Amino acid sequence: MIKMKEIKASNMNVEKFIDDKVRAIREAVGDGLAINALSGGVDSSVVTALGHRALGDRLKTYFIDNGIMREGEPAKVAAAFKKLGIKVEVLDASKAFFAALKGLTDPEEKREAITQTFYKNVFGKLVVKSKANYLLQGTILTDVDETVAGIKRQHNVFEQLGIDPQKAFGYKILEPLIELRKDGVRKVGAGLGLPAGMFDRIPFPGPALAARVIGEVTPAKIALVKKATAITEAALKNVKAFQYLAILHEDRVTGMRNNKRAFGNQIEIRCWNSIDARTARPTRLSFDVLEKIAAKITKDIPEVVSVTYNITSKPTSTIEAI
Repeated sequence: MIKMKEIKASNMNVEKFIDDKVRAIREAVGDGLAINALSGGVDSSVVTALGHRALGDRLKTYFIDNGIMREGEPAKVAAAFKKLGIKVEVLDASKAFFAALKGLTDPEEKREAITQTFYKNVFGKLVVKSKANYLLQGTILTDVDETVAGIKRQHNVFEQLGIDPQKAFGYKILEPLIELRKDGVRKVGAGLGLPAGMFDRIPFPGPALAARVIGEVTPAKIALVKKATAITEAALKNVKAFQYLAILHEDRVTGMRNNKRAFGNQIEIRCWNSIDARTARPTRLSFDVLEKIAAKITKDIPEVVSVTYNITSKPTSTIEAI
């Protein structure tokens, strides 16, 4: 396993970091082409901007619509980057991802299915089509730490586990942000001149909403958790927290609808205070805020009869559910 060094946000020279990485990307790619996938998250947005500064049109950027993103995310992200002069091609691959996830309930198996579908199936075809030799991606140091430690298999970690992407998938991977944690990535985003809404967004997991469905991931469950996510993010958008999210539990619980017993779904809300996601503490939200979220979710999503709030720190909890 490769031991990674860390560049701490507190003492990093942002301009030098950007210049060094632009130079390194240009040297690696040479006169060839590179390709990258933009999810709209902080890491992928920053690495996309960094890559386009280095390569311009020789970096082809795709948004892989895997069917498990937030509501309206593909169109919103493509439009935001168009304003920056960066063309983003949206590719609908939702059928491939739902097919790969069918029948899987184990968290690591689900993550591996998403990894293989993304890198070997969907992206492998794009690489061949584009004739690119390099994939540019926004892996950060926390992704590596959690994977190597066995906490969870992050979808974008390979060489640190002894996996050669060239042999496994047919292309090389460039990871210019891998020495940074989330606070450092945000600084680079600001240094690149990105709008604050891009580099200051709350983090979003690589496996997307599949990381927020306990048990098998189906289109119906994703549709439900999408609605709960939209409600939660709207309610907490002005809270100064590292991250907030909604999780769909697997077990149904007893509730009431129209004065009758009903077995329905349970949504768990999580909201975190953290700097770099290595440790985190639940945000002490007011009970009024929590009651409003619960009322909105159970009113707008009839399948849900119960809403809970996580009060366990990381560790022993983790920020995402799976």
